[in-house]
Amino acid sequence: MPRANNKGVELEYETFGPAAAETILLINGLGSQMTRWPEPFCQKLVAHGYRAIRFDNRDVGRSTWFKPGEAYTLSDMASDAVAVMDAAGAEKAHVAGVSMGGMIAQTVAIEHPQRVLSLTSIMSATGARGTLDSTPEAGAVLNTPAPDPKADFEAFVAHGIRNARTIGSPAYPWDEAALRQRGIAEYERAFNPTGVQRQMAAIRGDGDRTERLSRLKVPAVVLHGADDPLIKPFGGEATAAAIPGAELRVIPGMGHDLPPALYDTIIDAILAAAARAA
Repeated sequence: MPRANNKGVELEYETFGPAAAETILLINGLGSQMTRWPEPFCQKLVAHGYRAIRFDNRDVGRSTWFKPGEAYTLSDMASDAVAVMDAAGAEKAHVAGVSMGGMIAQTVAIEHPQRVLSLTSIMSATGARGTLDSTPEAGAVLNTPAPDPKADFEAFVAHGIRNARTIGSPAYPWDEAALRQRGIAEYERAFNPTGVQRQMAAIRGDGDRTERLSRLKVPAVVLHGADDPLIKPFGGEATAAAIPGAELRVIPGMGHDLPPALYDTIIDAILAAAARAA
């Protein structure tokens, strides 16, 4: 699989669709591998006439892992996204990100505006006070370490399923067998639990992007779940209020995940932002 390079950081990526088509760059959330944008989702974008690119953020999946004591910023992660575009030959892209990926996408639009055709910020936030608040149960998902998979793999898998249920979409639940299969596949592909803490530090270190977002001149759609317990709807509302002309879409029954039943809803938001760019 191809890899991009950003000042020594290797970033594994994958493309779908013809190189001549307009590009949609998909950015993942905290600790998530690029496979969280599943191939069927990417192929749906291709069917609409686009090229889709997904990639592993630094410190997750098959991209470069960092060591204890090392640190980086959301700006670094945004420049990773641009490096992937460069490697894939995409001068510009429609940029879509979920959760932390939404924060990275916002940062790409802020710091590399000439590369961004449109922005779709999904279940994300500005970083302003209160926009990253979680329910206690959802917050525990981030703060409770998983069991050691080498000691008790079944407990590790069950922990992942419980977490997915806790933050997931109540109206669009995953099949438990699919969650189990996803957890096992992600473990077998790459397992780097320490990267999550460094990514969280990058989120906290970036602070409040409201003023920076207010200077954007890019078509934007903000999508958020009405039932998101990890980043409550206020995060999306604040994002849409910060970006001039942004469209806010709040989806009843949606939590903090991308279940197959919501693929078309999410794709419609990305395509709406892209259409506004045209």
